Amino acid sequence: MAQHTEKAKAKLHSLNAALESGALNKVQRILNSGLAPADIAHLIESSPPKARKVLWDLVDKELEGEVLQYLSEDLQAHFLSDLSAEELVDITSDLDADDVADILQQLPERVTQEVLDAMDQQDRTRLEQVLGYPEDSAGGLMNTDTVTIRPDITLEVVMRYLRRHPTLPEMTDNLLVVNRNNEFIGILTINKLLVSDPNQTVREVMTTDARVIPATMQDTDVAKLFERHDLVSAPVVDAEGKLIGRITIDDVVDVIRETADHSLMSSVGLDEEEDTFAPALKTSRRRAVWLGINLLTALAASAVIGLFDKTIEQVVALAVLMPIVASMGGIAGSQVLTLVIRGQALGHLSSANFRWLFNREIIVAGINGVLWAAVIAVITLLWFNDPGIAAIIGAAIIINLLVAAVTGAALPLILKARGIDPALAGGVVLTTVTDVIGFLSFLGLATIFYL
Repeated sequence: MAQHTEKAKAKLHSLNAALESGALNKVQRILNSGLAPADIAHLIESSPPKARKVLWDLVDKELEGEVLQYLSEDLQAHFLSDLSAEELVDITSDLDADDVADILQQLPERVTQEVLDAMDQQDRTRLEQVLGYPEDSAGGLMNTDTVTIRPDITLEVVMRYLRRHPTLPEMTDNLLVVNRNNEFIGILTINKLLVSDPNQTVREVMTTDARVIPATMQDTDVAKLFERHDLVSAPVVDAEGKLIGRITIDDVVDVIRETADHSLMSSVGLDEEEDTFAPALKTSRRRAVWLGINLLTALAASAVIGLFDKTIEQVVALAVLMPIVASMGGIAGSQVLTLVIRGQALGHLSSANFRWLFNREIIVAGINGVLWAAVIAVITLLWFNDPGIAAIIGAAIIINLLVAAVTGAALPLILKARGIDPALAGGVVLTTVTDVIGFLSFLGLATIFYL
């Protein structure tokens, strides 16, 4: 495995060197002589826009479909815009139905229909089945390529049946057992098939308590199920219990990666499909919205400060110490917010245990509030030799940490109930609350005791 990785790195290094020197013939030879489609896609995504087009044009036609499935949605849409419906059918002919569906979902509905019309009846039926479900559901994630058997045949017959297949679908760790109405009733693991008496029937050795995934299940819930039960594949059934496909671990890994990317990028207002080398104008437009939202929150905090301008003029030390109060609240709130969002993502939080978590966070905030209020009060006293300001900042720290804990714990639940992604909006709202409360408590207490 390590040796294979080193070879891939060496090829990528050689390809980059050839690309920089303008040796396009060498680039084409390296691209299409054993470099994995995923590595080609990685190289394209790691290149500036002009180099991307050169690399894509050098990829052999028979590899284009496989490379496409590893590219980000933005790049897929960019390259697909130059292809006709017939060309798209041709380059995706060897891909699984779920991968083709992912690619087609980047296209306008009119173009998608043209591609479907250009397919043969069997491929079109399979693809339409996947496209009939939302992209983020089990039905949209599944692959319709399955191996099914009946329960009343012997294992010897199953073996003969399998030998007639030129290949088996990837990640085939079991065979799916269905009745005459195509209703799922169990699985026969490959291991059980190989070690059992060939004269036994499928019914005698099959497993009937296999994990079954409804087609409407969210893809993130599918990922949790695979993780919790160490699954390699799982059957997907419709509302009537009929087998319509299966989900494999490679698709689940993609969901886990996309979820992680979403959490990371959403925290700063970026899309998980954000292109590292997107054009400047496109990138500026996407970021401008988030910067505008943050400007509004900053103005709200500044407006609170403006209410106490006379107090700040008389006690200059307040201006020096204000950022400490806001910063401590922001950090404490972010810790709670991240913990709760993670708990939601893992399915750990429910109405039954949230109250315990909420109370625990209040206690933690109280302990840390008293501890760090004392530390900051002592530092303030030594710095400004003013016991009044030391007491005020200590009290403000305790207030802000308690408010931060309440906000950080409750905010994800409130946002989720309103259909808003907590990972995207939580940080902005939390920062606004902790800044406003921090400044309000600190400057408000100073005004009471100094004016």
